[in-house]
Amino acid sequence: MSVVPTQHQLGYWMVAADGGIFAYGNAQFFGSTGNLALQQPIVGLVPTPDDQGYWLVASDGGVFAFGDAAYEGSTGSLVLQRPIVAMAATPDGKGYWLVASDGGVFAFGDAAFYGSAATGPLNAPIASVTPTPDAKGYWLVAADGGVFNYGDAAYLGSSPGVPAEPAQRLVATASGEGYWVIEQNGTAVGFGTASDKQPPAQAVLFQPLTPGDKAVLFALLQLGKPYIYGGNGPVGYDCSGLALASWEQADGISFARVADDQYHTAGSPVSMDDLQAGDLVFWGSNTADWTTVYHTAIYVGGNRIVEATGDEVQLNSLDQWGTDDIMPNGRRP
Repeated sequence: MSVVPTQHQLGYWMVAADGGIFAYGNAQFFGSTGNLALQQPIVGLVPTPDDQGYWLVASDGGVFAFGDAAYEGSTGSLVLQRPIVAMAATPDGKGYWLVASDGGVFAFGDAAFYGSAATGPLNAPIASVTPTPDAKGYWLVAADGGVFNYGDAAYLGSSPGVPAEPAQRLVATASGEGYWVIEQNGTAVGFGTASDKQPPAQAVLFQPLTPGDKAVLFALLQLGKPYIYGGNGPVGYDCSGLALASWEQADGISFARVADDQYHTAGSPVSMDDLQAGDLVFWGSNTADWTTVYHTAIYVGGNRIVEATGDEVQLNSLDQWGTDDIMPNGRRP
């Protein structure tokens, strides 16, 4: 399943492997491949510049155009060495690039070929392609955070081997003088003029790799369900009920039911500077006394948490209430 936001961040499309499209907010439905017998699964959706259409691309490079998206060609008839993993359109929507996991780049329409990473061995597969603002170059980013630049795309740094989670895409600044490498948990590492800024909102495709990832994915699927005091799901949850259910349902791992007992006994303690996806974080009225813990949440990454609070399960910032009551460590079940 891929999730792609509209240009103004007021809606998004979700596309399934069979090309079924689900449109939300100001994202419009223009058609799908959900009723076709595809040779290979759909791996991406790219909207046109005005959001009045989109392309779908399959892993064999087959391209399907809907709305005002123009079909400019595909690799569907070629025998590829490696599958297509991503697609990017030119700013005028009259061309696009396809990139394979080995770094092979295929250009169609007014998209120009500037080079590829397919000529040399890679430490990790390529995850995405991002054009420069004038479309006279592009960056490729690998799953280990390595960045490869072509045409007028400037190399501003990379983090190969560093990401705790696989890198999923590169997002360029409007000037092209900076970019962020986005990990699958939403963490953004900035380079160039992006080094001290936050990227625009991004939709990421979360692929669970660790037990914590699986717990986070379960928790995210509960978003919008009602807060119910004592709730253990599936209808609704309270804070500690959501934490417990996420680990039990996703990983078969059980621990204490109540928040203060979770802080005292669930798994092993972990520094707040070393949190990973799925770790539990806690709030207490006295941060030196575990018996005062009154709330727990699940760490997602990028300073974000999933929690049952207020009226429903929500995705929020870790420091939304300040930091005075955050307990000094998290727990890793």
